[in-house]
Amino acid sequence: MVDFLNPSRRGVLKGGAAIGAGLAAPTIFSSQAWAAEYLNKPTGDTVTFGFNVPQTGAYADEGADELRAYQLAVKHLNGEGDGGMLNTMKPLTLQGNGVLGKKVAFTTGDTQTKSDAARASAKRMIEKDGALMITGGSSSGVAIAVQSLCQEAGVIFMAGLTHSNDTTGKDKRRNGFRHFFNAYMSGAALAPVLKEAYGSDRKAYHLTADYTWGWTQEESIKNATEALGWETVEAVRTPLGAGDFSQYITPVLNSGADVLILNHYGKDMVNSLTQAVQFGLRDKQVNGKQFEIVVPLYSRLMAQGAGENVKGIFGSTNWHWSLQDEGSKAFVKSFGAEYGFPPSQAAHTCYVQTLLYADACERAGTFMPCGVVEALEGHEFDGMGNGPTLYRADDHQCFKKVLVVKGNENPTSQFDLLEVVQEVPAEAVTYDASIFGGELGDCNNGV
Repeated sequence: MVDFLNPSRRGVLKGGAAIGAGLAAPTIFSSQAWAAEYLNKPTGDTVTFGFNVPQTGAYADEGADELRAYQLAVKHLNGEGDGGMLNTMKPLTLQGNGVLGKKVAFTTGDTQTKSDAARASAKRMIEKDGALMITGGSSSGVAIAVQSLCQEAGVIFMAGLTHSNDTTGKDKRRNGFRHFFNAYMSGAALAPVLKEAYGSDRKAYHLTADYTWGWTQEESIKNATEALGWETVEAVRTPLGAGDFSQYITPVLNSGADVLILNHYGKDMVNSLTQAVQFGLRDKQVNGKQFEIVVPLYSRLMAQGAGENVKGIFGSTNWHWSLQDEGSKAFVKSFGAEYGFPPSQAAHTCYVQTLLYADACERAGTFMPCGVVEALEGHEFDGMGNGPTLYRADDHQCFKKVLVVKGNENPTSQFDLLEVVQEVPAEAVTYDASIFGGELGDCNNGV
């Protein structure tokens, strides 16, 4: 058992680099970058991955945990540490001695949770640092922007935490892949649980982060709950990083709604939930019912930030450190030994994406993007948490179990804040790839 309360076991992050200001689109890459058989073909004894995460801004907590996971993945790929999920991943071609005979090196950037900054740091990592795979992000707006840039450049993008339907929907790209679940899956998994807990006669008020993730999360949870009989009273957009949500919460009190749905993430969710509780919403009786709050997309880091306020509140999550499958236990053990606390869902998806990319290169026998794309499309794997998983060829979206969670009423530690109440099977959240539009287009090798 890992001691999650011993601070002496925590690791220290390395890496980091400066970021340019803004970046106009389309991006033009320097001529030197196009000289090889494929962009940034490694010629030395290392291969470089680019880890592009929010180190500042509203999603910085997630970004810090993503970076920890990336560093751990590099250690395991290079044969250091206990190997983590390399011991449970099936099928597995990696040998734990690097990738295709080369040790893994990495460079990092700060997305600032801003699309322009994220594109600038990704461009720098590709052009100046020779990265042939970019991964990271805790904002769907950022993920979509960087995925598009990677498609233009001719490198692979392995998305980090991105939950918008658009990432593998209307904005999908052949060079981009997502392991994380999406807003549609949250709605499909969560709605039946909400109906059982709160009934089918409910009036919902939405507060929604005003960007691609918030829009598709609001749409998905509205569609799923209205199909069960719920009525949407109002849906109000809020700016990312607002901090003070009191002006948005006050109208809820007299709206006639008896459920508040917070389509917020990171520090925004911590602030909006905390303020909603301070306004007394959870103590109200409306329409003869107890007023309820729902957080469609949860994380353990958000639960820690919101503290007591999360108790009894339902939501969904991609993965949770309490899962008892062999892959999850191996990752939790490795991460805990390295850093002294359990990993978040953001850390999990980023670690898994790094291993999946490396293994695809090994299976393909090349770092050439089109070879890696072919190896990942339609790939089925297990032993990495969430059960058997498919990387669907049609849209590069992973399909696996989705977790419905609830704020733990009686936590046993500072990390035991979410209780998994249901593991929803993949078939219950699977949809036709065409419903969100978009075209993958052609693979780009960058030459």
